[in-house]
Parts: sequence; C-alpha cells; structure tokens
Amino acid sequence: MRNIKLIIEYDGGRYDGWQRLGKEESKNTVENKIIEVLEKLTSTSVELFAGMRTEKGVHAHYQVANFKTDILLKPIEIRNYLNRYLPMDIAVVSVSDEHERFHSALNAKSKTFLYRIDVRDVYNVFDRKYTYYSFAKLDIDKMKKVAECFIGEHDFKAFSTAKKNKNTIKTVQSIDIYGDNEEISITVKANDYLHNMARLIIGALIEAGNGRVSAKDIEAMLKGDKELTILPAETNGMFLENIEY
Repeated sequence: MRNIKLIIEYDGGRYDGWQRLGKEESKNTVENKIIEVLEKLTSTSVELFAGMRTEKGVHAHYQVANFKTDILLKPIEIRNYLNRYLPMDIAVVSVSDEHERFHSALNAKSKTFLYRIDVRDVYNVFDRKYTYYSFAKLDIDKMKKVAECFIGEHDFKAFSTAKKNKNTIKTVQSIDIYGDNEEISITVKANDYLHNMARLIIGALIEAGNGRVSAKDIEAMLKGDKELTILPAETNGMFLENIEY
C-alpha cells in the first residue's frame, strides 16, 4: 500500500473550508473536491488527511495532504490527472511517495498562517479578494508589542470559538509583522491551533493597531482574568503559508 503525499494550493473564497462536518456539514469543501477526483482515479473510496483544516474562505499557498492507495501510476501522472479534473481554484503542486507512517496532520511540527492587510488610502480592487482592507491607519509598533504577549506556551481558550476543547494549551513560536504604506503582512507560526485561534490572534493585533486593545488586555485574557470581545479576522486576507515536519 502506497502512502501518497500531496502539496496543494487553493483559493478558498468559494468553499466552506477544507472540511465541514457536524451540524454544518457541507460537500462544498476543498477536501471533497479532491476526494471526488481521487476516487475517480483509483476506483475506490479514499480517506484524505490534511496538515491543517482551514476555515471557510481561507486560502492556502501550502497545504499538505496524504492518502493511501494501491494504484501503480507515477507521481507525476497522479498530479497531472488531479490538475486536469480539479476546479481551477485548486492546484496540486507536487505528488510524492512517503513512508507508510507519514501522516500529514499528526507529524506536523509547526503551521504558519499569513495575513495580508491593505492600508492604502483607496483599496486595491484587484487584491480585494485576498486582502483585508483597513480604513484606519494601523500602528505597527503597538501591534508588535501585543504580538509579544502571544509568544510561547499559553492557554488559548479565550482565543477559540469552539465551545469544547480537550487541550487548549498551544505554543506560538513566532509572530512577524512588517509592512509599508500599502500593505501590512502578519505571519503567525504555532505548533497547532484551536478553532479560529489564528484569526482571533490576528483580530487582536488589528485591534491593537487601532488602539483599542493593549498588551495588558491580552495578558489578562490569556491568564483568564479578563473577558474581552474580539472578532476573528476576516478570512479573505488569510493564507495557510507553510507546514513543517
């Protein structure tokens, strides 16, 4: 039995995320589109594992997935078949054989998200699907100060929209914020994420840039000493940027 690894990029704008289960189960997902083509290729049912389940509307420059199969096609033949039949907003960049114990989710050591913020005086109409537009000028220094609060191992229960989480302790390895007069980019790298955790961290950073959230507020939230309403960042500016193993 072969264990096939896929590197995938996609425009998540019209999909209900990588996967949507439970009460909000949907077939309009990136995962489902890929499985449909894989099952046509292999003539069997396919279980596809992903390095990170992205939310509705979130894009990916670098998603990793794997599945097991007995087909004898070469990796390049699998890649070409997938790209021939997949929608053009999903692309399989590479296909390779991995050792049998490789698991795209369980073996991941870190996952990085990129968030793009348009800060021009007038928003760029051609980038509007892939950037969040900020009407206010954001203070990057204030954002960086708040970002420091998230670094390290913390209980991120206050930064998740899920009601039930078995383990809310996660480690944020780095947050980088850089930009100019046209665009601000934020990258968040962590060992793992709770539901909407990355979007809530970025939402807090945007609020900090607007002067509405301070480092003391975030420290208190992480300790469970303070409740503060922070909205998740809008998904159109968010990209799954990398997964490391």
